[in-house]
Formats: sequence, C-alpha cells, structure tokens
Amino acid sequence: MSKGHRTKIKQERNEENRDRRPQAHHMYARVSDTKARIVLDEIKGKSVGAALGILEYSPRYASYLIKKVLNSAIANAENNLGLDVSELFVEDVFANQGPTLKRIQPRAQGRAYAIHKKTSHISIYLNRREAKKSLAKRIETKVKQEVKAIKEDK
Repeated sequence: MSKGHRTKIKQERNEENRDRRPQAHHMYARVSDTKARIVLDEIKGKSVGAALGILEYSPRYASYLIKKVLNSAIANAENNLGLDVSELFVEDVFANQGPTLKRIQPRAQGRAYAIHKKTSHISIYLNRREAKKSLAKRIETKVKQEVKAIKEDK
C-alpha cells in the first residue's frame, strides 16, 4: 500500500463521521466564557426567531457577538444545506475558554498590576424541528380513525 492510500481511507472515514448540523463558530471572541454562557443559556432550545428576539433586546455585550454567530449559522443552514429557516432551532451552544491576553498596569511605588483579558470560542449548532401538525390535520386524522372504528364494529 502506498502512503496516499492510507490517507484516502482516513479522509473517507472522517467524512462519514462528520457532524452535518448547521453550525457557526466565533474563535477568539473578546468576551469571557462565563459572560457568554449566561446569554447562550437563554437561547438554548429556542426556535431561531425567538433566539434572535432574545438577543436583540439583551443588554449584554456578549449578545451582540452571539447574534452575529447565530445569523451566520442560519445563513449556513440556508445556503449550504438548503434547510427552511422556520423549522430550525438552537440545539447546542458552547462557550469554551480561549487564550488570555496578559497586560500590565503600572501602580504606585514601582509595582505592576496584572490585567487578564479573557477570550472565548463561541459555537452554535442548529437542527431541524419537525413542524407541528396543524389543528385541521389532527382533527381530520382523528375523524378518520373514528370512522374506521365504526366500520369495523359493523
């Protein structure tokens, strides 16, 4: 076997196991992961429209960054996967800690005060939620079941 053969097998295996949900990431976001998680917990499990509404009126700076990531995930779902936006909901959200920027602030008597500027990696995964049956369709199926039961009794 040649070297290219093994690589090709690994590529095919990785492609089969790849996550195919619509997703978007913001790496090295200049907000701490704990502050981002507060906003992300509010939108987890919500429909895309409700999540955008929550982010629009949230006073936190992290909501501005997360809204951009969510809009990117929605665009990825539409353009790359051809999904309908009305069926999408926020399935998974992550805010992992990124590298910390270390800065020095001069203080009195020649001392130095450390300032840690935290960053985070924000990830949003969407998924499709099956649309609920309309009331008319539910009534129709119920009537059909009752008619079928009556016919079987006769």
